[in-house]
Amino acid sequence: MRSHLSNAAYGILDYAAYPIGMLVVAPVALRNLGLAQYGVWTLAIAAASTGGIIASGFGDANIQHVASRRGAGNEAALIAAVRSMMGINLILGMVFSSIGWMISPLAAAHMAIGDTQLQQSCLWSLRVASLMMTVRAIESVSISTQRAFERYGAAVRVSIAVRLIALAVSAGLTFVCHSATMMVVSTGILTVAGLWLQLVHLKHLLSANSLTPMFDREAVHSLLGFGVFSWLQAIAGVVFSQVDRLILGISFGAGIVASYALCAQMAQPIFGFAASGLHFLFPYLSHRLSTSKSASLKSPLLAAFACNLIVVGIGTVSLLLFGDRILRTWAGAAIAQGAAPVLTMIIWSSALLGLNVTATYALLSLGRVRIVTWFNLAGGAVMLLLMLYLTPRMGIRGIAIARLAYALIPLFLYIPLLRQLLSRRPARRNIQSLKEFAEHVEVTS
Repeated sequence: MRSHLSNAAYGILDYAAYPIGMLVVAPVALRNLGLAQYGVWTLAIAAASTGGIIASGFGDANIQHVASRRGAGNEAALIAAVRSMMGINLILGMVFSSIGWMISPLAAAHMAIGDTQLQQSCLWSLRVASLMMTVRAIESVSISTQRAFERYGAAVRVSIAVRLIALAVSAGLTFVCHSATMMVVSTGILTVAGLWLQLVHLKHLLSANSLTPMFDREAVHSLLGFGVFSWLQAIAGVVFSQVDRLILGISFGAGIVASYALCAQMAQPIFGFAASGLHFLFPYLSHRLSTSKSASLKSPLLAAFACNLIVVGIGTVSLLLFGDRILRTWAGAAIAQGAAPVLTMIIWSSALLGLNVTATYALLSLGRVRIVTWFNLAGGAVMLLLMLYLTPRMGIRGIAIARLAYALIPLFLYIPLLRQLLSRRPARRNIQSLKEFAEHVEVTS
């Protein structure tokens, strides 16, 4: 129990530390850099993060595969899987880094029209961010492998330390030079240093002679079979998390987007804390199932869902009671007034997304990644169609209703989960009873 609580705490810390650090650094960077250079810096950091997420979308496949091999005690297959994951992520990272490098001139020209100096700053900031995508993709192999060993602390401590130090260095550089590019370069150097530390930890954990990328046929086949769907989820998550703001901005302008985006940002931790805090459930159940196929999942899932419900409930009630007051203090009366028509719906949409966390991780541990992917894609498709239909008719409320519909659909994941549990447990029990009966007959005869 203590290890589970520790993993949950580290998961939440990993989720919360960097955004809080960004909020602390933002006033300093904005004052010293100016609005334009600050915008370049945030754009580059966002590009590196988004590209890294997409390039490392096979992380869940690595967790499930490594946790299973660990449970089976097959160390050779486990190391082959990790090295194969290194190969897959290296290729994905290089592909997305190349794409980012090539489109950087276009993005820079569009962002800094008529300002040559700002264009150059934006260009090289984005190109350095593009190179960081490959580093992040390789780093994710180390992090996901350590999570598969249910060792969240070791991975998270290095990751958080590197990112917070990078933020501190970036803030310090604003007093010395007024260049977003230098801030991104310093972040890139520290990210590489963090990768080296992660790989040292990983090599020691696996007792491996080498972590050089390879492509083991069996491991690659298994990783791709699961990973293609988790990768689709990663891409869909990036797209669906931004499409509402895009449609709203095109339809009604930047002012409305600001109100809506701040509401969404304030409500996001309801889902984020549940997802990050319960992430340990995925490798734990995968390992448990691999060590004993007849292992009962009822007790851990009931406990996990109770925790899931408590975390989501506390966050939801708190924001329903105090959300408007927090928004007024945080962003001002004008923003709060613009957000008033949709604040409650956005809070509920984040709460409903948070409630599907237990079902999602349980189904992933059972290897049912396809059904998780299809439900999430179906929710995103419904959201997009409703946005296109409702936004011209209802404005910002139409966006919020579409977001609520998106959150409702993944809740139906509990239906296949319950069917899976009900179908597997009696069968396992009957098989075990038959074995015991046969052994009894053999002994007595």
